[in-house]
Amino acid sequence: MKKDKYHKIHQNILVWYAEFGRVTLPWRNTNNAYKIYLSEIMLQQTQVKTVIERFYFPFLEKFPTLKELANAPVDDVLKAWEGLGYYTRARNLHKTAVETNGLLPNNAEALEKLSGIGKSTAHAVACFAFNEPLPILDANVKRILYRFFALTSCNDKELWELAYELYDKNNAYIYNQSMMDIGSSICTHKNPLCDVCPFVSLCRGKENPFLYPEKKKKKKKPVRKRTLMVYYQENKYALVQNRERLLSGLWGFKQEEDFKMTRNSTEIGTFKQHYTHFTLDASVVLVKNKHQEKYFTIDEIHDLALSGADRKALALVEKYCE
Repeated sequence: MKKDKYHKIHQNILVWYAEFGRVTLPWRNTNNAYKIYLSEIMLQQTQVKTVIERFYFPFLEKFPTLKELANAPVDDVLKAWEGLGYYTRARNLHKTAVETNGLLPNNAEALEKLSGIGKSTAHAVACFAFNEPLPILDANVKRILYRFFALTSCNDKELWELAYELYDKNNAYIYNQSMMDIGSSICTHKNPLCDVCPFVSLCRGKENPFLYPEKKKKKKKPVRKRTLMVYYQENKYALVQNRERLLSGLWGFKQEEDFKMTRNSTEIGTFKQHYTHFTLDASVVLVKNKHQEKYFTIDEIHDLALSGADRKALALVEKYCE
């Protein structure tokens, strides 16, 4: 019955993907589970263009197999991830490599038990690497489902039920890839192109797609004021290794909330760093000859994994010391 109901749409998707699908993406031209898994993790919170141009190939060059990733120090993995943000992804990637001893399981149920792999990612890797016929539920798919079924609100359990209802189990690979492509190029947030969408014939939300889902009122991001303390001795600068969840494992300058300037301190600049849930409003202060545990030269600091904020602070230090 389901096949009869959506058969035409499934045929439309096959035709559409053959003409418009992003078939040249490197992770779509391999059945290597590690390369597919890596792409899925990198593409969480990061655009395809950014991943391809700056991160995917350099990371694979450094860690060509999951086994080599497992054998690498986590600091090296974080350094290779530097600039991608959301560093929990890198730590979980390394943890999964260790947990599996470099060999991913070949089904979604087992994949979902690994660190940092949720249900949708598990389904994607199982489908794209091992041909397990399962739907996925990333942000693009969710948006299509909201509009196709004209839903203003829905929880994930209900969305999964609809994902299973709509997907083409006989062509799951092409269907899932198409859903991501259609979501990014046709059923977009701001400019949906309903007239050329393969779903248009049965889409209940096509008359006013902006109603689905109901927009949540944006909360104003809080601002955190911090002073980045650059302690130095001669030509070396003190760093600490972060233990906070957001930046765990990355090196950075100490931060203080209510620092009072002294005769041994010099403010060398300010900057803002935008995160998902807050904005960092930072001032950078040089402080001479205060004992700290670890001091590094500028060249040594460049070899460490730093956050975007600490990179900005380092640039101010380098400019000041020219």
